[in-house]
Amino acid sequence: MEILYKSTRGTGKSITASQAILQGLSEDGGLFVPDSLPKLALSFEELSEMSYQETAYEVMKLFLTDFTEEELKYCIAHAYDEKFDTEEIAPIKKAAGAYYLELFHGSTIAFKDMALSILPYLMTTAAKKNQVKNEIVILTATSGDTGKAAMAGFADVPGTKIIVFYPKNGVSPIQEKQMVTQKGGNTYVVGITGNFDDAQTGVKKMFNDREMAKELSAAGYQFSSANSINIGRLVPQVVYYVYAYAKLLKAGEIQTGEKINITVPTGNFGNILAAYYAKELGVPVGKFICASNENKVLYDFFETGCYDRNREFMLTSSPSMDILISSNLERLIYRIGGNDPDKNRSMMDSLAKTGKYEITEEMRQNLKEFYGNYASEEETAETIKKIYEDTGYVLDTHTAVAACVYEKYKAQSGDSTKTVIASTASPFKFTRSVMNAIDEKYDALTDFELVDKLSQIGGVKVPDAIEEIRTAPVLHDRICTAEEMPETVKKILGI
Repeated sequence: MEILYKSTRGTGKSITASQAILQGLSEDGGLFVPDSLPKLALSFEELSEMSYQETAYEVMKLFLTDFTEEELKYCIAHAYDEKFDTEEIAPIKKAAGAYYLELFHGSTIAFKDMALSILPYLMTTAAKKNQVKNEIVILTATSGDTGKAAMAGFADVPGTKIIVFYPKNGVSPIQEKQMVTQKGGNTYVVGITGNFDDAQTGVKKMFNDREMAKELSAAGYQFSSANSINIGRLVPQVVYYVYAYAKLLKAGEIQTGEKINITVPTGNFGNILAAYYAKELGVPVGKFICASNENKVLYDFFETGCYDRNREFMLTSSPSMDILISSNLERLIYRIGGNDPDKNRSMMDSLAKTGKYEITEEMRQNLKEFYGNYASEEETAETIKKIYEDTGYVLDTHTAVAACVYEKYKAQSGDSTKTVIASTASPFKFTRSVMNAIDEKYDALTDFELVDKLSQIGGVKVPDAIEEIRTAPVLHDRICTAEEMPETVKKILGI
């Protein structure tokens, strides 16, 4: 069955998966969504015997229907290879009454690797399919992880350049070091004097700037996106939820057809939306538990039905979730609103103009599968300490937010359904916050002394991604304001 993609804001015709991956964002500012959601062709018993790569093919072929079997298997084989430090790609660890789906075994030790390892292959394959002659400029904003993962994926890929904007004082020291030491003749990193939302808004404006698109095209370039707004980012994320269910079944932890809950630390809403799509494919899911940090715009939305970004922006120890505009929520809003582009456009216009929108009561009824809550900074630290002391298992700050919210959900609901928690980053990425939570005496150590101490107390080898940046030279030192972003891009491209 062919799946086509259309914009959540409705203008324009339906396009193929490869065209949607190349465009990234629709010309009308909307996000691409599949015109229907397919169903898995295989049983979970069959899937339980498959490798991650084989599972990826079975899931992704349902969404990317204009890719041939050979093309898709080529992309998957080159993405999920020895750059991951475990054969399973996404192992599951049972700890503290939950199943932690470890999504941080790739080259940048964060869950973004799961999708950004394959996106360059999907994109260059899509470019060939569509006879694209321009060089593709990947333009992306990052709250910490997307940037490094995207650059690692696209570094020195022929026919591409990648420009990453990040909030200069809004990421962890390790995250910043990973980005500014990135090698590759086609990689560019720019710190902006603002927060992630400023960076993301600036990137979206450039995507929607017709005059700039003409200038780029005349110089032989065209924009595409590596953010989770790109459907080529979202589809690969669906895979690991299907894989997790199949592996729990194989391990005898669940029975066929038994429902699980899924808890996700949530910022831009892409990762939890992928879980929702996995349910539509056939994964038996009871509740989607949406965990926020002190930037609790999503918690307030689930509580009230009003999405309101008009609030103080908080810098927290879980910076990848320091977001007030959760872009991927638009895809869910579109779906629960009956796939009505006019209704959706009206709400997104309201968000752009007033910073908020409200959904109808009927739409709220369609969100019953979702539960939202948040963890304060203090609660996040307490969760890291408690789980370490009780089990020896060390969580990063984002996963700790999810673990804390999961405990709140259980206490409020009495629901004992087995639960998968998306463990979205290695604790080595946020060593100071993690080690301070375990014991404040560690605060006297340097960042890399903390890395070695964490390895010692957690009984885990220091990831290669951290070893590589210990002595790596800084290669990128550009800084600009949000207003200067378009000029900075033109300067980089020599326009």
